[in-house]
Amino acid sequence: MLEKTAGRAGRAGKGSGMAVAARNVSTGARAVGLVSVTHLLSHLYILSLPPLFPLLKEDLGVSYTALGLILTTFNVVSGVAQTPVGFLVDRIGARNLLICGIVVEALAFTGMGLLGSYATILAMAAIAGVANSVYHPADYAILNASVAERRIGRAFSLHTFAGFVGNAITPALMVGLAAAWGWRGGLAIIGAGGLLLAAVLFVCRDMLFDQASQPPKARARGAGKPWALLISPPIFLCFVFFVLLAMSSSGVNSFAVSAFHDLYALSLIDANAAFTGYLVGSAAGILVGGQIADRTRHHELVATAGFVLSAAMMVFVGTVGLTPWLLTLTLTVAGLLWGMIMPSRDMLVRKAAPPGQIGAVFGFVSTGLNIGAALTPALFGWLMDSGNPRLLFYVAAGFMLLCVVAALATRTTKPKPA
Repeated sequence: MLEKTAGRAGRAGKGSGMAVAARNVSTGARAVGLVSVTHLLSHLYILSLPPLFPLLKEDLGVSYTALGLILTTFNVVSGVAQTPVGFLVDRIGARNLLICGIVVEALAFTGMGLLGSYATILAMAAIAGVANSVYHPADYAILNASVAERRIGRAFSLHTFAGFVGNAITPALMVGLAAAWGWRGGLAIIGAGGLLLAAVLFVCRDMLFDQASQPPKARARGAGKPWALLISPPIFLCFVFFVLLAMSSSGVNSFAVSAFHDLYALSLIDANAAFTGYLVGSAAGILVGGQIADRTRHHELVATAGFVLSAAMMVFVGTVGLTPWLLTLTLTVAGLLWGMIMPSRDMLVRKAAPPGQIGAVFGFVSTGLNIGAALTPALFGWLMDSGNPRLLFYVAAGFMLLCVVAALATRTTKPKPA
């Protein structure tokens, strides 16, 4: 079958031959592996500074507020740059832009370590934020072009899972590097690691297909009025969906441990164990969700089922006093359901994106995650300060049900042909 397909591709010309090659199983697997490692690196860079804050505060003689400004600068710049970078991905191709982004961010973190003043770190954080904005639009554009249709859901799930792994390993990694070589050496080492990965991607660049790999006619179909596309109903609904998604999770991620401690008088060990169960369940659910996403076309229904069940479990956790082990079990299942939504979330965006504009679309909707994460911590903190920690879980469940509305609304809209 593969030989017949390759033969037809050869007669059709170079462009179609590349499209067939992009769907070769081994090539697609390598592309998924390379892109997933870059996503892991992205999350490592995002979380690399907070574990070092006590050391930076002492060595640089600055306040935690000043250190927090570094993270704010990084995240704001990254969020603002993500959509324009998405347009650039569609115009010049994701592969080279991704490699350039890794190089720039790696050099920025190397500069933080080698130069090491507060002003330098703040400036490097802004540069790193621009570079970090490349990952989502470029990664999804490469996966979309490199992986066969029947495996794209699993590819998206592995990409997201790698980000979770990056989150999990970064605190221990940075503390270990700082213990051995100091915080400056630790930042320089992860910068050097990024340069090494960029070199690997450059050598293996022929395994990564993107928009620039498509025939000129296919690229021309992606032209038009890009900003008008982003405010069209299908894409804007996906953006709203991502905002609500971040709003529903930020409260649990930020204050669940404190809520368990205040609501049920759990020790910090038991409360953190329960929250760890939620994170482990989420990571496992992402892999399960990838299998589901490849076996259905109704991704909005998968998201709906996951959100409804997760919301019910959040209400249950906030209402019923559970023993520590039962709470951990319940949250692990809730995390599993939550994680299962993630690949279908990405498939909804992919379905809405016209050919040739997946970079801009993913760049735009991913900005919704930044906005949602910025909007709600103060709200959930106020709920905790009000003296009723139960509201944390009820409001989180409410946002999950709003996600259901947004997901189902995507069924009523169809993207206009490019």
